[in-house]
Amino acid sequence: MAAAIRKPEIKRLPVQPYEGLRDVLRSGDLVFCSGSYLFSGFIQKFTGSVWSHVGIIYRDQQLGRVFILESETGIGVRLVPLSKYLKDYHGRRRPYRGQIVVGRVAPQPGDEQVRKAVSYGMDLLTKPYDNWEIIRIALRILFKVSRRTRDRKFICSELVDECFRAAGIRFTRPDNYISPDDIWRNDIVTVQGRVL
Repeated sequence: MAAAIRKPEIKRLPVQPYEGLRDVLRSGDLVFCSGSYLFSGFIQKFTGSVWSHVGIIYRDQQLGRVFILESETGIGVRLVPLSKYLKDYHGRRRPYRGQIVVGRVAPQPGDEQVRKAVSYGMDLLTKPYDNWEIIRIALRILFKVSRRTRDRKFICSELVDECFRAAGIRFTRPDNYISPDDIWRNDIVTVQGRVL
């Protein structure tokens, strides 16, 4: 992907019906969200990007379900069915307000790497969302200092980055933070389709 994208360009991507795309989604694929919510707008403005959220696809073959492993504001690290985004986001009986694009890490990680990345994320389930990290990122950028300590709280892009690092896959990133857009712009990520 490597290039920035704007909301009108996202809206021009053809929407693939979930039922068709669902069969080709793989564990380790990425979900990029461009939300139309207040907090989404804050993240988009702060990062200068259309992306406000990123998560990892986990496909459970035994259950026949497709999940998103993510760190959500006010909730923390969780596993949620992708279908909830499309039909009943946050229990409000309506879809996610915004656009959702699926990306894939290329070359495709091996089964063992994907298992390590997802397993690492599963071990982090229920860890809290880092509500203050956005402010700390702003201060690190302002004062040009890198992150010195790691905590066990996550914003969405930190979770994705750490899961893939645990599997030996590294995204190119600034020293002091990683945003959904930093992951999107990596040469190893390719677009698979727009779902919403």
